Amino acid sequence: MNTVYWVRHGENRANLTKEFSHRLIDYPLTAKGRLQAEQTGAYFRSLPVRAVYSSPLLRAVETARAISGPLGLPVQVVEEFREINVGDLEKRPVSLEAWAENERIFRAWMAGSLEESFPGGENYLHLLERMRRGYTRVLTEAPAQHLVIVGHGGNFISTLRAFCPDVDLFSLLTTESHNCSITRLEMQIAGQVITGRLLDWAISSHLTGDAADLVSGFIRPGEDLPAGEPFRD
Repeated sequence: MNTVYWVRHGENRANLTKEFSHRLIDYPLTAKGRLQAEQTGAYFRSLPVRAVYSSPLLRAVETARAISGPLGLPVQVVEEFREINVGDLEKRPVSLEAWAENERIFRAWMAGSLEESFPGGENYLHLLERMRRGYTRVLTEAPAQHLVIVGHGGNFISTLRAFCPDVDLFSLLTTESHNCSITRLEMQIAGQVITGRLLDWAISSHLTGDAADLVSGFIRPGEDLPAGEPFRD
């Protein structure tokens, strides 16, 4: 049995501009994001972590380095943990219409329409298969160990019920998984089957000061787009 800490990356520009970011858009951490990553690294110093894995996106890798450095561990990049492929949405200007389409597809997945695809992107079944490959790798490489995976809210939350079937996802989503929040699970692999149990959800109590000034990563239908001056780090 592995203890897996799923860490959402620290704040990056896309969290503020509300851009979709799968591959074409790949921002580093903001100053606040770096502070969040440092405080998250401090949280893990007293825990028996034996491996640190990361999505290939820059915001995740930089967060993972802040965790792995004090532990004397390398960051192992896992392509399968990249954020959801939203296809054409990443190429479009930020708009309420694009976010409404994102919301529609997520709701379709949760309702069981698993072959509903992002235009030019992936459907739930494709996402689940690559997440399963990623988990298979890390659980096989470090059996019965404490692992950190730094990644993204979208791919983790969308596939959580596939590995932890007892999870009430609708209840969980009343608490947002903010930047550098920590979710703790028990996970194991037997043959080709991965099972898990959720222990803690989206903990952010380790963040203090400016790092605890958390910004929602979502725009819901009916909300306004960010306004004001262009983003500056």
